[in-house]
Amino acid sequence: MTSFLRSALAGLVLVSMLSGCALMPERLVPGTPRADIVQRLGAPSAEYPLPDGTRLQYSRQPAGQQVYNLDLDTQGRLRKVEQVLDIFWMQQNIAIDRWTRDDVLRHMGRPALVERVWSFTGDIWTYRFLEYNNPRQAHVHIDPQGVVRKLVFTDERRMDDFPGRD
Repeated sequence: MTSFLRSALAGLVLVSMLSGCALMPERLVPGTPRADIVQRLGAPSAEYPLPDGTRLQYSRQPAGQQVYNLDLDTQGRLRKVEQVLDIFWMQQNIAIDRWTRDDVLRHMGRPALVERVWSFTGDIWTYRFLEYNNPRQAHVHIDPQGVVRKLVFTDERRMDDFPGRD
């Protein structure tokens, strides 16, 4: 391989690594202006007003396993980045019998799946997440009045868990 080809290949690898980092919300630093955030990450999947600013939400649902909330101050500068599809975050923050459907949307975004079961009257919003690299699901039970009534965690079955699949 010629030195030109090696240099070109090294340049391509560097560009792909840098462009991959540009899509990582957790690499943004506090104070980053909104315009720079949107330029790096693209348009948010949702946006919510906060008492002291704005939340830009970047969800990787339904196929992905993260939801990043980027909270901006009143001047539109990044104050905080938080990945909320984490079992500890969900256990500590989802307020059973107090949170509403709107709270779930504002904090966790749209679910990967909305289901119903015979044993609960209402919708079950399912979010995919990782717990120590194991695929899991969080099922948020929302009653017909829009109040969160239950939170259940299950393992997500992988395709190789099904019999007869090679």
